[in-house]
Amino acid sequence: MGRPTTKQDLLEAASSNYEKLMAFIDSMTEKELSTPFHFEGEASKKEAHWKRDKNLRDVLIHLYEWHQLLLNWVDANRNGEEKSFLPKPYNWKTYGAMNEFFWKKHQNTSLEEAKQMLSESHAAVMELAKDFSNEELFSKGVYKWVGGSTLGSYFVSNSSSHYDWALKKLKAHRKNCKKASYHE
Repeated sequence: MGRPTTKQDLLEAASSNYEKLMAFIDSMTEKELSTPFHFEGEASKKEAHWKRDKNLRDVLIHLYEWHQLLLNWVDANRNGEEKSFLPKPYNWKTYGAMNEFFWKKHQNTSLEEAKQMLSESHAAVMELAKDFSNEELFSKGVYKWVGGSTLGSYFVSNSSSHYDWALKKLKAHRKNCKKASYHE
């Protein structure tokens, strides 16, 4: 399925990708859960997140915090408070520093807490998406606070696409764990 462009596709893709992510997490071995992520030296993995996230908790917290950005942004703007998606002082050029802040903020959060937080925030995002019509989600210009994009694109980016990103990262970690086992 391509990137969702309707409310129905958004809800289906977000649910499906979340379920795939959770099923993969449930299938992770003790070794995969206890081995720190290690992607250094992999030429294709240049983005900052490959170095930032060290374990499953870090990935789940990242998803949770981006859910919070979406939920808080929509809530504020629906209630007449003009608020940008990224909190000050961050912008789209400096959001890497925001992600680092989220990472540091949750170093004492347990994996179980992270799972619960993500479960609850995923449910909240899904419920919020259901509040909007297809036109409100996927027509440009409906809400001036969304800018030149659509509200739905923010939901897609913070749900199905983000879950897909997380799953790819966890699969790469599994592959590295298998390689390490092979070389032991």
